[in-house]
Amino acid sequence: MKSTQVVRLEERTARLTVLIDPRKKALFERLCAEEDLTSSQVVRRMIRAYVEERLGRPWVPGDEDPVSDGPATGGVTKRRASRS
Repeated sequence: MKSTQVVRLEERTARLTVLIDPRKKALFERLCAEEDLTSSQVVRRMIRAYVEERLGRPWVPGDEDPVSDGPATGGVTKRRASRS
């Protein structure tokens, strides 16, 4: 008899709080709903795409190594974006 192993792709236990313009939030949520997606699903996809773009390769769960070719901050460059 074969044993089936369940592998979780991602643990969704961390919370990220972002402050944005209420009008932009409402529009974002409406656009998400038009695609039958939650805003959380879309944000997770955007974050994953950003991480993979920065890593230059697909990200897999458990792959928490910092970008090795960046500064001592783990490859993350801090810059203040304009508030829009």
